[in-house]
Amino acid sequence: QVQLVESGGGLVQPGGSLRLSCAASGSIYSIKSMGWYRQAPGKERELVATISSGVSTNYADYADSVKGRFTISRDQNAKNTVYLQMNSLKPEDTAVYYCNAVSYVYSNYWGQGTQVTVSS
Repeated sequence: QVQLVESGGGLVQPGGSLRLSCAASGSIYSIKSMGWYRQAPGKERELVATISSGVSTNYADYADSVKGRFTISRDQNAKNTVYLQMNSLKPEDTAVYYCNAVSYVYSNYWGQGTQVTVSS
């Protein structure tokens, strides 16, 4: 089992920045990839960004709506913490952001979510 705890959400003005963190615990050796999803009121949960570790590098993928503004990264030492740096935030980025981990046997784990509100 893997447990995920997010932090870093809050209220920010349009054009501002926030950094989300997600710490994994438990069977972290079983994690194949980690990522961030978000869900806005009345909408389905959608992928924001994912990151997986190769032999010597990390592979990141982003939703088109956040490319060039968001950056996902993974702690190089602990490997059990993933970050989402969000810049140039827009009101449409307002949502509950969920951390996700996928194991090598494709089990999905979710955090409790953290609210991000972009408003003036």
